[in-house]
Amino acid sequence: MERPKTNIRRRDLLRLAVAGAAAAAASTVKPEQAAAQPNLKDKRKARYQANSAEVRNFYRVNSYPAR
Repeated sequence: MERPKTNIRRRDLLRLAVAGAAAAAASTVKPEQAAAQPNLKDKRKARYQANSAEVRNFYRVNSYPAR
């Protein structure tokens, strides 16, 4: 009785190891970390305020010389 010849190449073994590691890493992600919904209200909020103290201080300190 002959045994079937099965050859496992190094590349196939490496692919199997990488696929196993990827599957293990993917299964450790918690559902609440996977896809947090962005808050669109904060995203659309205006952040630049032209009359704020920081902006006035910037233009006061970094003023260009008069021509």
